[in-house]
Amino acid sequence: MQIGMVGLGRMGGNMARRLMRGGHAVVAYATDPEAVRQLAADGATGTATLDDVVGKLEPPRVVWVMVPAGVATEQVVGDLAKRFEPGDTIVDGGNSFYKDDVRRMKMLREKQIHYVDVGTSGGVWGLERGYCLMIGGERAVVERLDPVFRTLAPGLGTVPRTPGREKAGGTAEHGYLYCGPSGAGHFVKMVHNGIEYGLMQAYAEGLDIFRNAGSKDLDPDLRYDLDIADIAEVWRRGSVVASWLLDLTAQALVEDPTLSNYTGVVADSGEGRWTIMAAIEEGVPVDVLSASLYVRFRSRQDHTFAEKVLSAMRQKFGGHVERPSGG
Repeated sequence: MQIGMVGLGRMGGNMARRLMRGGHAVVAYATDPEAVRQLAADGATGTATLDDVVGKLEPPRVVWVMVPAGVATEQVVGDLAKRFEPGDTIVDGGNSFYKDDVRRMKMLREKQIHYVDVGTSGGVWGLERGYCLMIGGERAVVERLDPVFRTLAPGLGTVPRTPGREKAGGTAEHGYLYCGPSGAGHFVKMVHNGIEYGLMQAYAEGLDIFRNAGSKDLDPDLRYDLDIADIAEVWRRGSVVASWLLDLTAQALVEDPTLSNYTGVVADSGEGRWTIMAAIEEGVPVDVLSASLYVRFRSRQDHTFAEKVLSAMRQKFGGHVERPSGG
C-alpha cells in the first residue's frame, strides 16, 4: 500500500522504515532535509514540500501525520486539507487531545476528507518490537487501512495468549484495535499514558525507599545497604510486578547505578493532564493518577532519587531528554 509519512522524528522515521520492511511504499516528508535524505536512502520516496507529497501519492491518498501534538499537528492537518481531494485520508498518529480529533473530523468531513486518529505506543523500540495502536474514525476507512496497521503492530509474537481468547477473534491480540468513532483512539491512548504515569511513579517511589533504607535516621539494626540494580533485576524474573517499564529501569540502573546522569526533572507531555480532566468530567476518582501528575510538577523544583528513576524510564522507552528546571 502507498502511504505518505509527514514527520520523521524518533517515532515517525522508524514507523516509515517498518512499513517499508512490510512491503509498503512510503512517500516521506519532514522539515529536516537530512531526515528525508536518510529515509530515502532506506528506500522511501523523499520529498521537499507537502505539495510534492500530495503529487506523488495516488488517489485516494493516505498521509500519516507524526508531528508533535498541538500547533504543529493543527498546521499540518490544515495544510493537507487545502491540498487533498474528496476520498483522501489524514491519519494523526501523534498524541493529540481527543476533543481536537472530533473538531478536525467535522472540519474535514465538510470537504469529504476522512480523518483517523491513532494512539501510538512503542517509543524508540517500535521499529523492531512493533507499535501498539489504538484507532478511532470511520470503521470502513479504518478497515481499508488494515494492511498498514497490521504491519506497524507487533503481531502475536511471543506474548502468551490470554486463556479463553483463542476463539474471540479481532485484532487486539495482534497489537492494534479499532476503538470507536473519531477521538476514541486518542482517548484510549490518553488514559493509557495516564496509567503509565501511575505505574512509573510506583516503581520510582519503591526504589527510592530502598535507596534510603540505610538512612542514619533509622535504628542501626534496621538499616540495609541494598543493591537497587539487583532488586530491579530479580523482580524481572517471576515477580508479579514484572513489566517492560521494569526492564528499562533495570537497564538504566546497570548503566548508571546512582542515576547521576539524570537531574530528576520530569516533564509531562499532556496526556496525564487530559486524563485527569476526563476523570473530573466523568466524576471518576483517580487518586493515583492525579498524584503521579502532581509529582512531575514538583520535580521541576525539587528532585529526589524517585524523580531520577522516572526520568531514566522516560529516556529509555521514548528517548525523552530532560528539560532544564523551570522549562
